[in-house]
Amino acid sequence: MELSEQTVLVTGAGRGLGTAIARAFLDAGSRVVVNYRNSEEGARALAASAGAGKAYAVRADVTSQEEVAAMFKEAERHFGRPVTTVVNNALADFSFNGDARPSAGEISWANFDAQFSGSVRGALNTAQAALPGMRAAGCGRIVNIGTNLFSNPVVPYHDYTAAKAALLSLTRTLAADLGPENIGVNMVSGGLLRTTDASAATPDAVFDYIAGATPLRRVTTPAELADAVLFFASPWARSVTGQNLMVDGGLVMN
Repeated sequence: MELSEQTVLVTGAGRGLGTAIARAFLDAGSRVVVNYRNSEEGARALAASAGAGKAYAVRADVTSQEEVAAMFKEAERHFGRPVTTVVNNALADFSFNGDARPSAGEISWANFDAQFSGSVRGALNTAQAALPGMRAAGCGRIVNIGTNLFSNPVVPYHDYTAAKAALLSLTRTLAADLGPENIGVNMVSGGLLRTTDASAATPDAVFDYIAGATPLRRVTTPAELADAVLFFASPWARSVTGQNLMVDGGLVMN
C-alpha cells in the first residue's frame, strides 16, 4: 500500500521522536493518528498543523488494553477506515543521563517493570488492536522503535535496554506469525538522537563522543530515523519482515 493510502498510528507522537515520525508520514500524504498520554498540547498542535482531515490526536495509555482498543475504534470512526500501519514509539518515562542511571547493584525490578510494560505490553496491545483492521484491509505494517544499546551498551541502561531487547524478540515472533496475512513487522533502532526530550539531559560531551565514534562523524537526528520508519511502511519494504535496522551513523554495524 502506498504511503499516501495508509492510515498510520504513531504512539507517543506528542513530542520528540514521535512527532518527527508523525510529521514524516504526513509529508508523505498519510493520514496520521497522533497518540499521546501526557503531551496533549504538542499532539493537538501537530494535528492542527497538518490540515483538515489529515491528522487526529487521541489520548491513550498504551499499557492499557482497554484504552488502546478504544483509541483504534475512535480512529477508525474519525477517518472512516481502519489503521493499516502502527509505529510503536511510546516510551515509559525515562531520561538518558548516564550520570544519573541506577547501577547494577542499585536498580530495582520496578525500573524493569515500567520499561517492559511501556515497550512490550504497549506494542502487544497496539498489535492486537490493529489486527482486525489490517486483516480487513488485506495488509498491514508494524514498526517498533528499538535501540542500538543492546548491540553496543556504551551506557548500561539495564532496564531500558532489556525491555527493547524483549521488544526485538516480539518483533520477530509477530513477523513469523503474521507474515502469511501480509502483515510485516520490523524494528528501527537508533542510537542517541540529537535531540529529543529523553536525551535533553545528555551532556554535550557524550554527544561529541558518539559523533566522533561514528563513520559519519555526527549524531543521528529524529528526522533521519523517521525516514527509516517510512521505508519499512512503504511498498519498497514489501518483502522485508522480522528485521532490525540500525540507524545510528554506522556506530553499530550488523
